[in-house]
Amino acid sequence: MFYQLYEMNHAALAPFRMVADAMQLAFRNPLNPMSYTMLGRTVAASSEVFERATRHYGKPDFGLKTTMVNGEAVRVSENVVWSRPFCNLLHFSRALKSPRPDDPKILVVAPMSGHYATLLRGTVEALLPHADVYITDWIDARMVPVTEGRFDLDDYIDYVIDMLHFLGPRTNVVGVCQPSVPVLAAVARMEAEGDASSPSSMTLMGGPIDTRINPTAVNELAKTKPIEWFEDNVIMTVPWPLPGFMRSVYPGFLQLSGFMSMNLDRHMIAQKDFFVHLVKNDGEPAEKHREFYDEYLAVMDLTAEFYLQTVKTVFMDHALPKGEMMHRDKPVDLSAIRNTALLTVEGENDDISGVGQTKAAQTLCVNLPDDKRMHYMQPDVGHYGVFNGSRFRREIAPRIIAFAKEHSKGENRIVTRVIKGGKSA
Repeated sequence: MFYQLYEMNHAALAPFRMVADAMQLAFRNPLNPMSYTMLGRTVAASSEVFERATRHYGKPDFGLKTTMVNGEAVRVSENVVWSRPFCNLLHFSRALKSPRPDDPKILVVAPMSGHYATLLRGTVEALLPHADVYITDWIDARMVPVTEGRFDLDDYIDYVIDMLHFLGPRTNVVGVCQPSVPVLAAVARMEAEGDASSPSSMTLMGGPIDTRINPTAVNELAKTKPIEWFEDNVIMTVPWPLPGFMRSVYPGFLQLSGFMSMNLDRHMIAQKDFFVHLVKNDGEPAEKHREFYDEYLAVMDLTAEFYLQTVKTVFMDHALPKGEMMHRDKPVDLSAIRNTALLTVEGENDDISGVGQTKAAQTLCVNLPDDKRMHYMQPDVGHYGVFNGSRFRREIAPRIIAFAKEHSKGENRIVTRVIKGGKSA
């Protein structure tokens, strides 16, 4: 019933949002003398803050129309090249004047953790000048009819394997945060089967490979509650008239509430500052606030079976690092990984995936040669900074590109340096 009440409350506020919209238009109209006064700007600012606080945020656009290649602007087109009920595979095709055979083919596996793949817009933007980029565009579970069936962690791994088959050999896969576990599992299964489409390299960034190491608040919650508690308290049914009516889901607004509560004071201050900037007619900081929260507040639902299986497998049972994880009744054996090169990336101040949790993959892949492994820990960044922001563009993205290029050249015996704390070791 909680999901239904949430939607009813949102619908009940619709008339008030319409009034707030009208007030914004009236008190920002240059023909209205009040728009030039402190009172007029205060009314407009109050109306916008109310409207933004009570709206549903739809899926944002990537909006990547061009990229710079060798100092020249190149047009980028976004195309769906592979599709399943719960995911589309997007290709960012660059209109290059001449082929660039040295540019690696990179599959970015976006998190299915409540936000849309557009959260990785900065990741894609930083890779585009130097790589042929694809990304998983996961679909909001409440928009998928129940007739399309279930979707769990095993299905997620199947999707990754299918996409790697579609893209073919010499693909480089990048798993950002949550996908680190299913990406590692998919590669292990492919290597165990001698699959010719096993990726040349995989990059795991800020992922919960072994949450027993430096557990965060997110990890601790899973340890203090049984799986039945999650099933009883956070799993809800999609209400009518949404396309996914009657599907059991973990609602995106619950995930968002959890993330915001971790830094509630910071979000409250941001809202206050946004209001002040609007009243002062300080446009640039206000626009940056809109851009960030338009993305941050756009959330999607997860299927109940995927959420519960992930919580139990990754955060409760620690099945992957213990060597107990199964996929379709077959063991996920990380010792089978011998050919796919491994790059792990962590943030020094990550409060979602603690330092060492992602690096654990290096220890677990026991049969991977030293010339096919590399670890990098970025100083002075939190979880978001691992895949976005200035330090990502300057420090992390170039390493991902260089690593993918090096290991996309077939049999490569160049020794890769292991980097710790921002320095070569």
